[in-house]
Amino acid sequence: MLDRFNAMQTYVRVVEGGSLSAAARQQGRSLAAVSRAISELEQRLGVRLLHRSTRRLVLTEAGLAYHDAARRILAEVEETESGIGAERTMPRGLLTVTAPLLFGRMHVAPVLTGYLAANGGVTAQLTLTDRNVNLVEEGIDVAVRIGRLPDSSLVARPLGEIAQVVCASPAYLMRHGTPATPEALASHACLRIASLNPGRDWAFRRGGRDLRVAVAGPLACNVVEPAVDAAIAGHGLVRALSYQVAAPLAAGALVRVLVAFEPEPLPVAAVYLSPRLLAARVRGFLDALAAALPSQLAMGTAPPKGRGRPGKR
Repeated sequence: MLDRFNAMQTYVRVVEGGSLSAAARQQGRSLAAVSRAISELEQRLGVRLLHRSTRRLVLTEAGLAYHDAARRILAEVEETESGIGAERTMPRGLLTVTAPLLFGRMHVAPVLTGYLAANGGVTAQLTLTDRNVNLVEEGIDVAVRIGRLPDSSLVARPLGEIAQVVCASPAYLMRHGTPATPEALASHACLRIASLNPGRDWAFRRGGRDLRVAVAGPLACNVVEPAVDAAIAGHGLVRALSYQVAAPLAAGALVRVLVAFEPEPLPVAAVYLSPRLLAARVRGFLDALAAALPSQLAMGTAPPKGRGRPGKR
């Protein structure tokens, strides 16, 4: 078992060092010993992990999967060994985090940089992407996700909610009037964001029931910014998540409408693999997110003053 553990350590160092020689230097071993350890590991597993050339190493699909699994195992062993006494409360090591692109830049990155400043033993890798990253396959410690989560083996820690809002520029509303009901959108130019509203209708809620209204307009985008920019320029109404239009709403460039008919806010959560043997760096970052985000998101989700949430009508 010890030989397997040592081979796993050697393999991870080879991959992360980029070469057999780098791993040999780190471990204080000969290049031949490292090469032999990798060959024996491949023989035992019955698969090729690396394609080796004089210039570089290329991981096979099996090699990538083994690296991710080995890295997690080694991290758990390290955390277990360091969990005796006071060391258990000392965050250290690499923290890997992913979040949606704009939301991550606005809300997650500031929390992460503040956490790193307060915990000098921790480094981080932040991946901002609007696709759902597989935590196991990509070696992610914490993923921040928006929306209702499917049942899975992941553990979720709630962080708040995000409103789904409709807004337009004051100039547009002055020219075309402010819609009083969702059905009134039939006579308005609506700017659609495909990633948020894949179809041609927008969701609302009235009297405790869901309502969908077909909309049409001059522009449909696969990303947020062009549609929001077009709304600011007065070309129509846009439906977006509250954080996506927080700045123009605060500046008065956009006005939130149909507040009484907004659908239920979308939950935001931090998801991770398991609470068992949770690394101190991960636990500390989860606590930092939970301390910062709920109040930030509540400000964007709350209706404008003087306008209540929908009641039963």
